[in-house]
Amino acid sequence: MQTWLKDLAGAWIFYSILPSFPCIKPSFKRIARFAPGIGLMIGSLQSCVWILFSYCGWPTPSVVAIVISFGIWVTGGLHIDGLLDTADGLAASKERRLKAMNDSRIGAGAIQTILIVILLQVSALIKLKSMAIYALPCAAFWGRCAPLWAIGRFQYLRKKGTANFHKKNIQGWKDAIPAFCLISIGLVIIFSINIESNFRSFLLISFFIGAVPTFLIPEFLGRHLGGHSGDSYGASVVAVETIVLICFALLS
Repeated sequence: MQTWLKDLAGAWIFYSILPSFPCIKPSFKRIARFAPGIGLMIGSLQSCVWILFSYCGWPTPSVVAIVISFGIWVTGGLHIDGLLDTADGLAASKERRLKAMNDSRIGAGAIQTILIVILLQVSALIKLKSMAIYALPCAAFWGRCAPLWAIGRFQYLRKKGTANFHKKNIQGWKDAIPAFCLISIGLVIIFSINIESNFRSFLLISFFIGAVPTFLIPEFLGRHLGGHSGDSYGASVVAVETIVLICFALLS
């Protein structure tokens, strides 16, 4: 239990800029298993921000901009940075991919990618309107499940990379237990609350549709890059989040 709490405290610090847990010395060995839970928390905070600004009378496009900005801020831009570097890597030749990803300068591929991603997220959230409060936690949850597949499935590209500890400490299906527990809790809540059957069906379909890109996106990146790095972990998070939001918008 003590190790579990230390890793949870480490995940809290690593994946967000929120204050650390008091009286607990963080450990960073197996923090990836808690990433989906941290994502669910961040997505829920985004939903709270949405509700707050909507209550204050802000128009939907303005609320969307605030919510997306809040999501980037609360994560310290960790995943967006990975998306930019990965986009530059994919745009380069096979021999220069790692060098392009390590380059601190932002290339044309990265600029185009971030513009497309932000525009897609904005469009999906405007379409969702009040339904966005359900889509945001779901997208953030599945987005952070994606690196678990990438870590377990592919080799790490940089032997001395800062995120190599994820690969070294992965323990297979055991690291997916917290995510499975959260999925089970979510299903219990959906079936226990008093809502219309059509809305319940919408939530169920929307919730589980996120599982598809959770596997496909890291699989695609891993095969094209020849493995994964901390950057591609972050890119997987943002890509899956975006796809889940689009799926929610289409279903709504």
